[in-house]
Amino acid sequence: MSSLEQTALFLIIMVPLLGAVLTMFLPKDRPGDAWYFAIGVSVVCLLLSLYIFVSYDYGAGGFQLARSFQWLEAPINIDLSLAVDGISAPLILLNGLVLLGAVLISQTIRTRTRDFFVLLQALGAGVFGVFVVRDLFFLFFFYELAVLPMYLLIGVWGSSTDFGSFLRTKEYSAMKLFLYLIAGSILVWIGILALYVKSATLGTPTFSLEDLGNLAASGSISEEFQTWVFPLFMVGFGVLAGLWPFHTWSPDGHVAAPTGVSMLHAGVLMKLGAYGIIRVGMVLLPEGAENWMPLLITLGTVNVLYGAVSAMSQTDLKYVVGYSSVSHMGYVLMGIATLDPIGVGGAVLQMFSHGIMTALMFLLVGAVYDRAHIRDIYVLNGLFGRMRVNSFFFAIAGLASLGLPGLSGFIAEFMVFTGAFRTYLPLAILAVVGAALTAVYILRLLARTFLGEMDPRWEHLTDASPVEKAVGGVFVVILIGVGVWPEPMMRVINVGVASLPGI
Repeated sequence: MSSLEQTALFLIIMVPLLGAVLTMFLPKDRPGDAWYFAIGVSVVCLLLSLYIFVSYDYGAGGFQLARSFQWLEAPINIDLSLAVDGISAPLILLNGLVLLGAVLISQTIRTRTRDFFVLLQALGAGVFGVFVVRDLFFLFFFYELAVLPMYLLIGVWGSSTDFGSFLRTKEYSAMKLFLYLIAGSILVWIGILALYVKSATLGTPTFSLEDLGNLAASGSISEEFQTWVFPLFMVGFGVLAGLWPFHTWSPDGHVAAPTGVSMLHAGVLMKLGAYGIIRVGMVLLPEGAENWMPLLITLGTVNVLYGAVSAMSQTDLKYVVGYSSVSHMGYVLMGIATLDPIGVGGAVLQMFSHGIMTALMFLLVGAVYDRAHIRDIYVLNGLFGRMRVNSFFFAIAGLASLGLPGLSGFIAEFMVFTGAFRTYLPLAILAVVGAALTAVYILRLLARTFLGEMDPRWEHLTDASPVEKAVGGVFVVILIGVGVWPEPMMRVINVGVASLPGI
């Protein structure tokens, strides 16, 4: 094993974490320095994430690039154990891509720029940490490191929005997000402590995912215990995944957040919740998972339909994309709940695909708002005449969202539908109805906002900037590339899914 293989996972956590610390010491009166420095850090993170994904040997499978550092000895037994498998590898790559895109797009941040990039890099480090650690204590630590900066990123740099007859302030949205996610984290922490205490009663107390997984596989953890504890993880992590009815923080958070934060929020952060259900709930509590999956797939189906209907009723571009995100996370939850290899594989691919397409959508909505200072789809019309590149990119993202063949969304949704049809036929039919509703609101949005005769008031608008074209272009290529040739991604994912218990 080369030196880079030995340190890649450690570096991908420490580079953004040290980047956040070093950013604090940059000159306060030169905000551009913080942006350029954050770009450098994010480029290194992307290169590391690419290396980790490409170097993963799907032929061998299992956890690779493993490294462990002892933190607390017995009787506590906490180690910083790092490893990557076929499920986490694509998500690490997703975070590397979206983090760099979010940093590049955040060049417009002019207020307390240094502080903004400190929090953004800390958030990125937290996400990487969740995807690579193999110890429940540190998984929770990095989970909170990813979640907590969102409060300040929205509350300080966000924007307030008129919603019906009242004003939803950025402070309201930030606090709502914070309270929901902290409530979910409390449930997760109770579940982690329950597993730790249970392991102590069976011999040696441990937070190790590997050791706890072995206990579950050996039958040492009773079905009754699993059935009581699994819902703590299902709901606790589900809150971050936008699980209905605990989803209402998400659209408000999307709308209030600045563009770069919205990209990370929808593109990566919500995936932590779904990943937690798989990595902790399904692996450590397989019998409990089997007992509760009928409820999870039912709630996931509600996500799909409720999010689609809500998106159809919105007039604010950001709220349309926000509720669309809730709907599409429903497909992820449905795929996980099938406990079918095709369905779960589709859920993981949907996490990657949805992360790219939603980050692209929020990038483009932010570009429109920066120029027009409005997001009302009944006021914006004919923008294609002035924003051709922006309109083309949005069309690709929208078509991927509605599942057009040849784009990544089709492959992911097809696999989820296949798994659902094989396990829960009535709910699978409802999910297909949700896909049809997605086509309705996406095509309506494209027709109203970008096509038709342009309103003279928008003649001054300019097209995407070079940075927006570069980031959007890369995302579009990924959506098309994965849609046309999903094999490189799926052969990694399939190896990870095949190792899950009960699949």
